[in-house]
Amino acid sequence: MEAAGGGAGLGCGCKGIRSCLLCERPMQAAPPPQGEDNFTYCPATGLAKGNEHSEFAGWAFPFPGVLLMEEFIGEDEESEIVELMDRDDWKPSQSGRKKQDYGPKVNFKKQRLKAGSFTGLPSFSKKIVAQMEACSVLGGFLPVEQCNLDYMPERGSAIDPHFDDWWLWGERLVSLNLLSETVLSMSCDSEDSIQLFPTSSKENRELNPPGSFTQTPPCQNPGEEGPNGTLSPRLVPSQEVTVAIPLPRRCLVVLYGEARYRWKHAIHRRHIQRRRICVTFRELSEEFSAGGRHEELGKELLGIALSFQGRPV
Repeated sequence: MEAAGGGAGLGCGCKGIRSCLLCERPMQAAPPPQGEDNFTYCPATGLAKGNEHSEFAGWAFPFPGVLLMEEFIGEDEESEIVELMDRDDWKPSQSGRKKQDYGPKVNFKKQRLKAGSFTGLPSFSKKIVAQMEACSVLGGFLPVEQCNLDYMPERGSAIDPHFDDWWLWGERLVSLNLLSETVLSMSCDSEDSIQLFPTSSKENRELNPPGSFTQTPPCQNPGEEGPNGTLSPRLVPSQEVTVAIPLPRRCLVVLYGEARYRWKHAIHRRHIQRRRICVTFRELSEEFSAGGRHEELGKELLGIALSFQGRPV
């Protein structure tokens, strides 16, 4: 039987175990597994709250390392950006996506890096990057790479759970979500546990204040009712938890800290209902920054990137 990804000649870029609707055929490839998310991230509280129809309804835990800014750009700017993108070619990519890359030439396996044909980030990104300066989490953020990804339901576009490389890329991953809403699904392969806290009392179902999440000690029988009708904290394996981060159209999302290094992120096929473009900006790691082993190369690449005169490589 052929490998799952047989995209050559089919208009897709799937390889190995990756597949999309353009290359999936009977006896060749099955759609990728897509488990349901059982928690949803709440930007207002910074908590991941158990979904109503899951076994974790009524439970929550702190989910640090996410910043979500709605309506980061306006409708007119969105239309202009997409029009400019579509003037350039979109190259077939894995899992039904298409892409445009603005960045240095990288061999992640051999950890080799050079400017190659990189001529900088595109001119339309200069204003977007300038707007980021107003965000405290993005203080000193200097993007050295931009990747535009095009998702379409007709191609079965998706991206599997993954970590972005951390040899080259720094802590903060910044993405602008264009044309349609979607969901960023977070999962964890760690063999440790997550401590869940009850979000409401059994009697009145009122939301406990955030401070209560650090005040209730776990007991010998987690999940059982305690004093005042409250439930004691419970431990669950991290691998059983998946967190949905809803991404509204035109929002900016930043992953850093635990959300960057502990949790994998993915976009499932079922969450692409219409065309979606994701614009992701990445900064350099400490190794390529001031005082790092490859500081000079990092300076060279940043000089090229921030000229904002680039075309897709």
